[in-house]
Amino acid sequence: MREDRALDETREIKITDHYLMSPQGSCLIEMGHTKVICTATVEETTAKHLVGTGKGWVTAEYAMLPGSTGTRKKREKGKADGRSVEIQRLIGRSLRSVVDMEKLGERTIWIDCDVLQADGGTRTAAITGGFIAMVRAMQWMQQQGMIEEIPVSAAVSAVSVGIVDGTCRLDLCYEEDSHAQVDMNVIMTDQGEFIEVQGTGEEAPFTRAQLLALLELAEKGCRRLHQIQNTLLNQ
Repeated sequence: MREDRALDETREIKITDHYLMSPQGSCLIEMGHTKVICTATVEETTAKHLVGTGKGWVTAEYAMLPGSTGTRKKREKGKADGRSVEIQRLIGRSLRSVVDMEKLGERTIWIDCDVLQADGGTRTAAITGGFIAMVRAMQWMQQQGMIEEIPVSAAVSAVSVGIVDGTCRLDLCYEEDSHAQVDMNVIMTDQGEFIEVQGTGEEAPFTRAQLLALLELAEKGCRRLHQIQNTLLNQ
């Protein structure tokens, strides 16, 4: 059920920075009951197609742990399922869009997003938390003298919006998402630019006016997430 919040409010957001001791960057992001661990690990090799170019790479993997949903989620052994592949590609390209790969050098930053508990919006939480982990890893690289500056042009966050029972809503929980007539995920920079918009009329088509209303809600949600990210990363 939707918590005691307005239709244009996000769920309660909590981000625990430096959540794990081993990765170069990590956080636990909680959006309502959704909980995702995001880590960033630096490797001194770039992607095969970039060897010799002087450019680095940012890539992501995503998985839901067995106890993250109401019925046990089978572990992905050897090969990720289609949904996980789609989401990890989304995370990777969302973060790459703001990274200067030449300044990163021939290195790879691996973003691993593991869902501890799923109650809607796991991919958007993974992107928002993944950005924090990535920047923390870059700060570590700068401290080690591997890079001169943080090669990021903007902050990245993501949030879900949708139409449920005929009303536009921000940051859907699972129950809302499962009953939504329209479901949309929006990824934005803190400069107000869109990176990706994934929108589907699950049960009915939607109008231009509804689309604009959903994008306005998403922008409001992403602004709040950017404020939290910026506050955290500037500490």
